[in-house]
Amino acid sequence: MSKLSDLTIAGMRDGLAGKSFSATELAESSITAIEAARDLNAFVTEAPEKALEMARTSDARIAKGEAGPLEGIPLGIKDLYCTEGTLTTASSHILDGFVPGYESTVTANLWGDGAVMLGKLACDEFAMGSSNETSYYGNVINPWRNRGSNKPLVPGGSSGGSSAAVAARLCPGATATDTGGSIRQPAAFTGTVGIKPTYGRCSRWGIAAFASSLDQAGPITRTVRDAAIMLRSMAGHDPKDSTSVDIALPDFEAALTGDIRGMKIGIPKEYRMDGMKAEIETLWTQGIGWLKDAGAEIIDISLPHTKYALPAYYIVANAEASSNLARYDGVKYGLREQGVDITELYEKTRAAGFGAEVKRRILMGTYVLSAGYYDAYYLRAQKVRTLIKRDFEQVFETIDTILTPSTPTAAFAAGEKTDPIDMYLNDIFTVTVNMSGLPAISIPAGLSSEGTPLGLQLIGKAFDEETLFRVGGVLEEAAGFDAAPENWWA
Repeated sequence: MSKLSDLTIAGMRDGLAGKSFSATELAESSITAIEAARDLNAFVTEAPEKALEMARTSDARIAKGEAGPLEGIPLGIKDLYCTEGTLTTASSHILDGFVPGYESTVTANLWGDGAVMLGKLACDEFAMGSSNETSYYGNVINPWRNRGSNKPLVPGGSSGGSSAAVAARLCPGATATDTGGSIRQPAAFTGTVGIKPTYGRCSRWGIAAFASSLDQAGPITRTVRDAAIMLRSMAGHDPKDSTSVDIALPDFEAALTGDIRGMKIGIPKEYRMDGMKAEIETLWTQGIGWLKDAGAEIIDISLPHTKYALPAYYIVANAEASSNLARYDGVKYGLREQGVDITELYEKTRAAGFGAEVKRRILMGTYVLSAGYYDAYYLRAQKVRTLIKRDFEQVFETIDTILTPSTPTAAFAAGEKTDPIDMYLNDIFTVTVNMSGLPAISIPAGLSSEGTPLGLQLIGKAFDEETLFRVGGVLEEAAGFDAAPENWWA
């Protein structure tokens, strides 16, 4: 018999409305699943008492006929989001013991719509990583395994705790963040759906910053419909965030019409990279065929500045990271190492508090912002960013959305990639979206030769997530992806 925690968000919503079970029973089912899956290390902080308290409140609202759009739905929260009264660490030693006295805008929106918090999900330290191997609290393990192997696989990063928890049925949905692919890449690695909304669609207030001009909040779920439901509650204008856009919030779920006849789908030639695995190319070709069979028109396009996106991204992202992480100094909150003076306090705290990858990116960012190299690196990267954005603007004059692979490979083994450059190449299909501020969604579409998930990515026009959901729903149905990881951890 299926557990309640196996249900999707839409399934839970329908069951609660039909009085088939209570919000408290839903929370209890997820809590039991989380306790049985600690080998995955998906949660940094479990919050069972808070979850049950919130669930009981939801049951009372449902009984009064006052249910919100997400009433009683249990969710996991990436540990970058500040949650009032609950430990928030960004998976970093430097924020040990930090309990915020305030709530991030996105999580406040979710609680306002009735959602229930199960706890805080692990991530790469300050969202810096593509495999969830940089967390101070240990690696998150992908619930999927290669066929015939017990070797642990990475769940992707930085939102690996979110993707692993959703794939393992610990929660039906989770918040995540995407700076260069940190929603879409882990979603592809775990057979889940992840959408990175348009920059400015969701507030960044109360979320630990990595690169402020690139970061965007979004959900990871098991279905396209669930992603639409969850994003509607997460999004909205926030006067506390100057980059939050005051624009009408559509009913994303209503966009899933199943009809894409006459829509124009762009296929960028630059995404056919040298050395790309044949199974990725095959899946992409299948995806093109599925959309064509559904009545869409396939159009070859060119995004000529794509080849410059990855190096430009890592210049911009690291420059902003070096600035944003200067606030963590041991004075006001988090870890504090003692020193004979303030300078030594800073030095010892940051040396002990930050991991190797965070230090690497701070050093790189500080270097490209330095007086002698600002024009040669940072300024030039920003010019490249403008050209990438212009490429998208030009092609979107004649097409509705773009179809590409989500990642160049399936999930790889923990410890397999030790070269930072090799790790950064995981973002090769995703960073252009962040550089241009556009929305994109990853949808599970098939299995690799090793029996692990592969995803396809749809890229949309700014603030046109509705088209992504519309086309994504058709792609999801055509792919018919219903595989699930074996429950080896319980």
